[in-house]
Amino acid sequence: MPILGAHMSIGGGYYRSVERAHEVGCDCVQLFTKNNNQWRAKAISEADAESFCQALQASGVSHPLSHASYLINLASPKDDLWEKSVAAFAVELQRADQLGIPYVVLHPGSHTTSTPEEGLAAVARGLDEVHARVGDIGAQCLLENTAGQGSNLGFQFEHLAVILDRVDAPDRVGVCIDTCHTFAAGYALESADEYADTFSQLDTLVGLEKVKAFHLNDSKKEFASRRDRHENIGEGCMGLEPFRHLVNDARFEKVPMYLETPKGVYEPTDEDWDTINLRTLRRLAAAE
Repeated sequence: MPILGAHMSIGGGYYRSVERAHEVGCDCVQLFTKNNNQWRAKAISEADAESFCQALQASGVSHPLSHASYLINLASPKDDLWEKSVAAFAVELQRADQLGIPYVVLHPGSHTTSTPEEGLAAVARGLDEVHARVGDIGAQCLLENTAGQGSNLGFQFEHLAVILDRVDAPDRVGVCIDTCHTFAAGYALESADEYADTFSQLDTLVGLEKVKAFHLNDSKKEFASRRDRHENIGEGCMGLEPFRHLVNDARFEKVPMYLETPKGVYEPTDEDWDTINLRTLRRLAAAE
């Protein structure tokens, strides 16, 4: 069976994200280690880290994953924002390392007034600088593919390949693949042949061994819309087939998969949507 989980709030303490994950039946958990819409963050205490690790051990929830702040833009042509982003992502890696989290997901960023080529070069240069600042720590970066809104980079697998090729330490950088973003960017996933072709492209350009995590999201917007709008599994424009292919793909049976679907309760049954989505995915896997 696939390793399935969801993004959870750290409200009340880091350990609470693990408890919330366990309550809805997650195998794994993703979290922010700070407010994702602020630059500054309260320091993580030894007690914070210890209670988080104890919660993981007690619950059986595994594969904790961190997501970096949305403010970070290593592709920025503005020197001050690029420098601020480098400093912020270095802190993100250090915070994850404190909590024993092996990977931090990062959006490649937006090139804004520069060119895509210049933006990709800035990302690689930024990661090199981050690695120099943090030294030899355990936490590593996972570049996430994007839907391609505006000047966002990462919506083409080629973008990820360029960054990995240019960074000085490619062994310190992996990839997180988001299903909604893949679909919205124009990579077909519905039929078995379409799914196989899309992942063949990813393998050729990036290498499937680089895929260390998945974000599982349906899409509110149509195929190739270049719009990043997440929906519950099977409730959007993607339907169930892409997820059936993915959760039954033996190549990814040890790669954790995290829901980033809308939070809330399904009113007719008063059941949490995370619980419903996890059950749907497990049924798809069990049906094969």
